[in-house]
Amino acid sequence: GQHAFYQLIHQGTKMVPCDFIAPAITHNPLSDHHQKLLSNFFAQTEALAFGKSREVVEQEYRDQGKDPATLDYVVPFKVFEGNRPTNSILLREITPFSLGALIALYEHKIFTQGVILNIFTFDQWGVELGKQLANRILPELKDGKEISSHDSSTNGLINRYKAWRG
Repeated sequence: GQHAFYQLIHQGTKMVPCDFIAPAITHNPLSDHHQKLLSNFFAQTEALAFGKSREVVEQEYRDQGKDPATLDYVVPFKVFEGNRPTNSILLREITPFSLGALIALYEHKIFTQGVILNIFTFDQWGVELGKQLANRILPELKDGKEISSHDSSTNGLINRYKAWRG
């Protein structure tokens, strides 16, 4: 994971429940790389669960012989509340079967949340709008002409695609 993302879930102003997914067996055994990734997988979820108290930070600071005058400045940045919700999903390895099981897990999760929240989670209206727009865009992709019939972002993306496609 990216450092900025971990910082957000550790110390962000809003709680971000996260799922951490890792395979025990890698398809790319590069030295001790996978063990380093897994140690981070285990450590980040432990840190999110339990955090680090002011007392522990202060004791570590003293044990390291750091200047006590800077303690008040540093402590707020090193205290972590913990109690951040995570799920740790450890797969034996990533296979078509385990990937399918993950997809099924998330589909079931979305269905169950919809039942609890009394919303129809598989509503197709947003998807339908996307399909309507895709049907309008598809013919525009067939030639090399520059497009200006959409918003500036969509026009830019389509025109870049056409330029790169050749």
